[in-house]
Amino acid sequence: MSEHLSSAGAETVVVGTGPVSLAELVAVARDGAAVRLSDEALSAIARARAVVEELAQGETPAYGISTGFGALATRHIAPEMRTRLQQSLVRSHAAGSGPEVETEVVRGLMLLRLSTLATGHTGIRDRTAQLMAALLSARITPIVHEYGSLGCSGDLAPLAHCALALLGEGEVRDADGRRQPAAEALASAGLTPVELAAKEGLALINGTDGMLAMLVLAIHDLRRLLQVADITAAMSVEAQLGTDRVFAAELQALRPHPGQAASAANLVRLLADSGVVASHRGPDCNRVQDAYSLRCSPQVHGAARDTVAHALAVAERELASAIDNPVVLPDAGRVESNGNFHGAPVAYVLDFLAIAIADVASIAERRTDRFLDVARNHGLPPFLADDPGVDSGLMIAQYTQASIVSELKRLAVPASVDSIPSSAMQEDHVSMGWSAGRKLRRAVDGLSRVLSIELLAAARALQLRAPLIPSPASAAVVDLLGTVDAGRPGPDRHLSPEIDRVHHQVQSGAVLRAVVDAIGELQ
Repeated sequence: MSEHLSSAGAETVVVGTGPVSLAELVAVARDGAAVRLSDEALSAIARARAVVEELAQGETPAYGISTGFGALATRHIAPEMRTRLQQSLVRSHAAGSGPEVETEVVRGLMLLRLSTLATGHTGIRDRTAQLMAALLSARITPIVHEYGSLGCSGDLAPLAHCALALLGEGEVRDADGRRQPAAEALASAGLTPVELAAKEGLALINGTDGMLAMLVLAIHDLRRLLQVADITAAMSVEAQLGTDRVFAAELQALRPHPGQAASAANLVRLLADSGVVASHRGPDCNRVQDAYSLRCSPQVHGAARDTVAHALAVAERELASAIDNPVVLPDAGRVESNGNFHGAPVAYVLDFLAIAIADVASIAERRTDRFLDVARNHGLPPFLADDPGVDSGLMIAQYTQASIVSELKRLAVPASVDSIPSSAMQEDHVSMGWSAGRKLRRAVDGLSRVLSIELLAAARALQLRAPLIPSPASAAVVDLLGTVDAGRPGPDRHLSPEIDRVHHQVQSGAVLRAVVDAIGELQ
């Protein structure tokens, strides 16, 4: 199994023959953690390499070792041409186009490819695997482009751009983010490019690593964002004088979805000791039928949580997989073709998460809209404005939310139901998993912005409820945001920087930390 170590104060992720964890991937992808291969992994790599070299010397054709690839697999390649074969494969497949892919995604996919190499099922040489680890540790990131992968035979083009850097070709970004030729960056880091041997080109590019990296990063982000969604929902219920009785545990037990129970439990804790809720909790309170966007928050948020749990189960299986074609079976001393590179399992859950995100954002936008309408906001000023008519308040902030939600609905259209044939009909059914991952990243960002605007509106509304005292959790968030002075919003001001500031506090974890400090960990 992989493990975390500390060396001279810097974290190092050790890649063994078992799967890397979600936390390790985030540490490498986002935090720049260094990487090294374990002794166990190096032994497994050596055993598999011995199998490949024995087959390369034999007279029987072996796919990817002594033959061409894809629709060209019937051609036998002479030994003296096999280095050219592998290097030509990488160069020709590094055919991506379009915008540059984020560094965290590229580092994540490189770590996952290295993890597969370490299983001893790919036939890579140890020096090639070691060089990939060295690039990660030196924070040298190959330039990968957004377009090029069909998600079957894995993420060929993105991985080929990473493999190209191992040859000292193509372009990379160095540790300081400077774009430069790979050969220069490797030389500056004291690294020597490799010349690929039999099977190595295939081993470097046949994997679901790009789509899996995007899935893992999305799961990491969504776990936190769904807790933030419970916070924003609780503040909206509170500021709109809603009831907390519908979140009682005995009501959730009648419909035992685990995500719903967890979300409802969070809402109960977040609303505990609220002076605002207490102000209308007497026997004359008629607030037993709040709007769906308030009352059904645990049902929607909970369903999204359960979707994330399902996606996590798929991600963990994929993290434990050795994705390559062909694969080396060291115990049997043979190389076998397979279809494990097909991205369908990952593509489906990437799309499923985008659907859940669109719905969570949609209910958040509806809660926000209720704040702004005097017919529904129970005594708050129109649009939460200081001087309605002169001031527009948060009117256009809701427009921004609405535009994002509309975009999220389009992003929820699944990519994985599409397929387009390639390689002269040899690769005639593909997953489009990379495309599903790309749109999911945009969806996660959109959700964080929608929740930030709800948070801004809810905090302003709670302060306008003064002298009623919000719950300790809500008060902590209101204090953090500091959006209203002396109980009044103040005249209209440039709103975009304020939205961006709240968004940063959501993204950085500051909002969640403020709540945890006030009432403890959420579910």
